[in-house]
Amino acid sequence: MSTLQREVGLIGAMMMGLGSILGTGVFVSVNIATEVTGPAVVLAIAVAALVATLNGLSSAQLAANHPVSGGTYEYGYRWLTPTLGFVAGFLFLCAKSASAATAALGFTGYSLSFLGIERPDWVVPISVITVVLVTLLVLSGIKRSNAMNIIIVSITLISLACFVLLGLSASLSNAGENLVPFFQPETGDTPVASFLEACALMFVAFTGYGRIATLGEEVHEPRRTIPRAIIVTLIVSSVVYMLVGFVSVAAVSSTDLMDSSYSQSAPLEQIARSLEFSPLAQRLIAVGAVTAMLGVLLNLVLGLSRVAFAMGRRSDIPIYLGKVTEKNSNPTNAILLVGGVILLLTLIGNVKTTWSFSAFTVLIYYAITNLAAIRLSEAERLYPHWIPWAGLILCLSLAFWVETRIWITGTGIVLLGLVYRFVRHQLLNSGKSD
Repeated sequence: MSTLQREVGLIGAMMMGLGSILGTGVFVSVNIATEVTGPAVVLAIAVAALVATLNGLSSAQLAANHPVSGGTYEYGYRWLTPTLGFVAGFLFLCAKSASAATAALGFTGYSLSFLGIERPDWVVPISVITVVLVTLLVLSGIKRSNAMNIIIVSITLISLACFVLLGLSASLSNAGENLVPFFQPETGDTPVASFLEACALMFVAFTGYGRIATLGEEVHEPRRTIPRAIIVTLIVSSVVYMLVGFVSVAAVSSTDLMDSSYSQSAPLEQIARSLEFSPLAQRLIAVGAVTAMLGVLLNLVLGLSRVAFAMGRRSDIPIYLGKVTEKNSNPTNAILLVGGVILLLTLIGNVKTTWSFSAFTVLIYYAITNLAAIRLSEAERLYPHWIPWAGLILCLSLAFWVETRIWITGTGIVLLGLVYRFVRHQLLNSGKSD
């Protein structure tokens, strides 16, 4: 048996998308992008939201026409070539495993801050334990994972609403002073280069809607449900990001945000303290941050395991990863592999490195998504033809603005993946198998 059961409705799909987006992006990446470009991070969020919307519409119409697990990996196979399909799947595994490691590290940082524990040496060990526990939860099945995700996302949304409402007054009062100069590039970079890098870093924050597409085989009425879930998820998350970003840089100067006191794993909590929110509000924001990181990690393990499952089913990676259990129709082997990879990346222990790597690889991944959407026939297309073209151009334009060492490393890993695929298929064609 190698098929999954449809057990997720519209609300569940939306919550999975929000659970993937409203985590590391809003609680961590806003601060990382502010360090790169200063107050212009607010504009970078808007640009990233635009690119994500174009890509989301491409993903939605692809998923509606081909509702199977695997996302762009499967779309590449159907509308492009097996090689591009493999590259998409391989990039997704690399990019989102790095994002998951970022979420695990962020979860530990916020948890320790919430408990008032200053032990940096505890971050990596606790993050590793967290990855193990979340992997075990996903192994219990999609129903239990979906129910837990809805609870997590609800707490996160309440927390972010509290942050925005309490900080809005201070941000409006201080905006004139804290938003000038608007562009504050990192030392040695031009304003344009820093701004485009910030756009790339913020784009990753919005890409959680892709989890909805990768769960295509587990969603009820996919042609109707998936596009609606993706569009609503993007609208809600874009509004939240813009509000949180504005309050963060307008209420507290970007110079302060770049200081070590803010650039740890819990920047929003530090902002809440500096604005003298009530102790109850500070604790609520800290709890929301903890649940948000947990929600991202949970949804990434779900999405990544489904892509690994799809790739195993096509023998692009060992075929035992493309099997599901008879008991609960769960891709157990794929889940265990994904959990192991995330665990290893968590050992890096550096949030900005894992996030930057994710930015480059995910932009190339969505470039392939748009390329596949361009190939849709008139009967298959749900949205205007210019949308995937615009998404493709913007993704490729932003991909190489991350740090040079990051995109060189990412390109090298893709080449290694292609070599692996070539060797594997040569062995399979020679009569050898897993």
